Amino acid sequence: MSCISGESPDLKAKKPNWLRVKLPIGEEYKHVRGLVDTHKLHTICESGNCPNMGECWGAGTATFMILGNTCTRSCGFCAVATGKPDPVDWDEPQRVAEAIFLMKAKHAVLTSVDRDELADGGSIIWHNTIKAVKALCPNTTLETLIPDFKADREQILRVAEAAPEVISHNIETVERLTKQVRIQAKYWRSMETLRILKEAGVRTKSGVMLGLGETKDEVIQTMEDLRNVNVDVITLGQYLQPTKRHLPVDRFVHPDEFKELREIGYELGFDYVESGPLVRSSYHSEKHVFKGYGRRVWEQEKMMESKGFVHID
Repeated sequence: MSCISGESPDLKAKKPNWLRVKLPIGEEYKHVRGLVDTHKLHTICESGNCPNMGECWGAGTATFMILGNTCTRSCGFCAVATGKPDPVDWDEPQRVAEAIFLMKAKHAVLTSVDRDELADGGSIIWHNTIKAVKALCPNTTLETLIPDFKADREQILRVAEAAPEVISHNIETVERLTKQVRIQAKYWRSMETLRILKEAGVRTKSGVMLGLGETKDEVIQTMEDLRNVNVDVITLGQYLQPTKRHLPVDRFVHPDEFKELREIGYELGFDYVESGPLVRSSYHSEKHVFKGYGRRVWEQEKMMESKGFVHID
């Protein structure tokens, strides 16, 4: 499963002020909340304690988590429950499509738990869900945030053949920390998953969490490794400890360091770099669909700076 976890309420006091977020409010938030409940859907927004849930749901978007809400892996950073999953719900693809239709969403994100116990890794439900959304919502763009499928080419290509606009798989952390952070995952296996996707002609995306004990050089090396498999979009965000049972935060990365990594990312050749303390895998994902958009914005910023204008976020 790929996500950047949010924080448990009892850990809030430890956060610096740049990590404060607004409470979820507003009519659109209530509307999305109602659709999720009515259609008995799971969202990574809730299961992952995402700090941006209020902002995203208030804008009418949500990241739907298919294949249940129990993961077969036990990553040290992730708030999603681990255990024996329920049987596959073959009606889920249509329910997800109907919810997205009722949201009138221009863009939607799908993710899932890992289902290593299934012979197909869950790839058939993935394929069916994408197809159902495309059939009912032909004008809705889709990002799919997928597991590694153990780098099984057949399973990966089954998702790619359903033709979502973006397929994302998060590397999550640097190579040295992978065994500690992701436990059952493998750094180079994830890179292979991304390589297979790119060879299939897919627009690819990956994400990295900061604040787990990595060095700056290791982050840059990870970014270089992702570029070496031609990943188009990268997200960089602050890790927040979901509960006291999960890995502790090693440090809170200052916004200035995230800005510096954004610059490095574009210089390395990424098409879109989303980098900031509150950035999560699906944050602003509607912008990541369009080839060249992020790079054009960055180039315009550089041009303005060269003329003496100061960029203000």
